[in-house]
Amino acid sequence: MNITLRQCSYLVALAGTGHFGRAAEQVHVTQPALSSQVAQMEANLGGQLFERRRGEACLTPLGQTILPLAQSMLETAQKIEDIAQRGHTPLSGPLKLGVIPTVAPYILPALLPLLAEAHPGLELRLKEATTSALRDDLESGAVDMVIAALPFPDGPFRSKAVRKDRFLMAVSAKDAQRADLPKRPEALEPERLLLLAEGHCLRDQALDVCGAHQGHRAADLEATSMATLLQMVACGLGVTLLPEMAVPSEIGNSALRIVPFSDPQPERTIGLIWRTGSARQQDADRLAEHIAAL
Repeated sequence: MNITLRQCSYLVALAGTGHFGRAAEQVHVTQPALSSQVAQMEANLGGQLFERRRGEACLTPLGQTILPLAQSMLETAQKIEDIAQRGHTPLSGPLKLGVIPTVAPYILPALLPLLAEAHPGLELRLKEATTSALRDDLESGAVDMVIAALPFPDGPFRSKAVRKDRFLMAVSAKDAQRADLPKRPEALEPERLLLLAEGHCLRDQALDVCGAHQGHRAADLEATSMATLLQMVACGLGVTLLPEMAVPSEIGNSALRIVPFSDPQPERTIGLIWRTGSARQQDADRLAEHIAAL
């Protein structure tokens, strides 16, 4: 038995119109060609699909049983074509993107509308998590790409730097009046340095930039969000390093002041990371371009 997609399309057209001539016009073939293919389909199935009446074609019980199956075959074939087409269209179809918490709130509000307008076929699924968690998700395939600070933990990954992000010093308004504020991050007193909780890459970056070590005792306060950390600073409990991209979103407190360091100013590099050998290389290149253009 050999039932073709063409025959299924003729069956569906004829069932919908109830007329050989109109069905033939719908599928852009001659009426004899359509009639021949329907007859061949009936021969292959060993039963009649339509009752032929003058000017009409009505489904038989067998035809009524076969029709939804033929429609399903055509829908499946269309889905296969759509999936194949997505492979040639950058940033279309599902994309699972992981973003670290010290980047997500500051990049996504600008990035998401841009992607929605430029790539309406993109079905973006977002996950916010720490670098170590996203590293495991990327390797396992739970996410397709990650936006994080570089360098990213070792693995079968490729990465592309998309932007630089300066570190600034966040202090209370009272501290900002001091003339002896450190001009270099390594001059910050470890006991005054407030950090995000363990697991956040920004914590390690702050310690590294300030020349401190995990063994140094920073202030006995840790936060899981930049907003909480800045509230602690505003209360005069210490100082912290603030990524420049966070300034517009996080600084609305009159009790806070942002102070730049002297040159060369410390910074982090934000990158896009994906699996080596991924079929989404073209998607990664295009997404990196959008992030860099923000």
